[in-house]
Amino acid sequence: MTQLQSPAVGPSTGPALTADEREELLRLRRENEALRTAEPRPRRKFRWRSLLATVLIVLGCVLAPVAGVSVWVHNQVSDTERFVRTMGPLVDDPDVQNALTNRLTATVFQYVDVKGLADEAVAALAAQGLPPQIADRLGTLTPTLASAVTGFAHDKIAELVASPAFASAWNQAITVAHRQMVTLLSGESKGVVIRGDTVYLDLAPFIGLVKERLSDAGLTAVDLVPEVHPTVALAKADTLVRAQSAYSTLDAVASVLPWVVLLLLAVGVYLSRNRFRALVGTGLGIVLAMLFLGASLLVARSMLTGAVPAAAAPATASGFDIVVTYLRLGLRALAVLGLVLALAGFLAGRSESAVRIRRWTSDHLHGIRGGPSGDSRVATFVRTHLRVLRIGAVAVAVLAFVFMEQPTGGSILVIAALLLVALAVIEFLARPATPEIEVADDAESTRAAVPPAPASAAVPPAPREGPDVSASR
Repeated sequence: MTQLQSPAVGPSTGPALTADEREELLRLRRENEALRTAEPRPRRKFRWRSLLATVLIVLGCVLAPVAGVSVWVHNQVSDTERFVRTMGPLVDDPDVQNALTNRLTATVFQYVDVKGLADEAVAALAAQGLPPQIADRLGTLTPTLASAVTGFAHDKIAELVASPAFASAWNQAITVAHRQMVTLLSGESKGVVIRGDTVYLDLAPFIGLVKERLSDAGLTAVDLVPEVHPTVALAKADTLVRAQSAYSTLDAVASVLPWVVLLLLAVGVYLSRNRFRALVGTGLGIVLAMLFLGASLLVARSMLTGAVPAAAAPATASGFDIVVTYLRLGLRALAVLGLVLALAGFLAGRSESAVRIRRWTSDHLHGIRGGPSGDSRVATFVRTHLRVLRIGAVAVAVLAFVFMEQPTGGSILVIAALLLVALAVIEFLARPATPEIEVADDAESTRAAVPPAPASAAVPPAPREGPDVSASR
């Protein structure tokens, strides 16, 4: 049997190709031709839009604490009611009350020398014929008498400082002081004065109240106290100078910066390729920014208490906590808002977990659905306007947050919970219609899907009639 030889290719004198080698060569040629004729894969372009979105979101999260602090400072400077609500609780703090009591007591006995008065009384009695032995014994009791009077006065002043009358005087004093803030910044204030490089608060109104209370208690010697103006140091004068230069721009910054932050975050989310993922990043960024602000407040509190004497540290720490109360409430509210935004972006996203959660929720709502038929007017209306109703529910929740005077973390959680309930009710009411026509359509499609059998296959040929050949045989 003759073996077939494959024809030589070109002038090569090498051995002929086998069948397997020829098949491999043909396969490689086909692949090479396919690669040549295939369209080149477009290079992935660098997306400046995604980069810009990331930059805007990061910048908005970084500026969020600055906006919060500017709004808080603006409220303390320009809003008298907010300032009184912030500074009013200071007088109810025990550490602050103790510091005020000590300062007022020292001021009273700076002008009332009880020991000197007692010594003068003993000397006068001795001059009137009091036996020297008795006068000497009375002279040894004058320090004890002075200490007892000082303790009595201290207790009475402490009762006064803790009384509602003192709290009312305190609120009135800080109200007047705040209303004179512009006068202070112009250097013409009388309630708050500057001496040297320090700003002082005048305590003259409280001295008058103390004199009246001690006189009613029987210590009429306080009438010897003249009209004095003891002061309490508030801040350094250079701080006031910086405040004067910054006061003109504070109102504009506090009014514009929060809207700038909101615009940066909104545009960043809008420009992102995956907006739901960007919303999650925005929420977590706000949370991190608020945590940084809270940590900064703790550091500032520690530095402030460390800069004062140990005896004044408790009052300073309590005062700092009271003063920054509204700032802490604001940062907690923004932190909760960030968590809500992150959770909303996750649940509305395209991840497998989010899709599974939405499907599970929808299945359970469909499972427990009862009441009217899906062909009712309510179900038809909700099903027709489903998207509009969802957007409207979210818009109402956003407006409720925006127009809330003092939003807190609890109020934000309540708004988010009510929004979830509203969305669940909308999904619950959007009943599907009765699937009667769908059954008929399924039957028609089933019939159309099966092609008709040919006539020869559907009807077998009838047997030929005639005499039975086998029977005849």
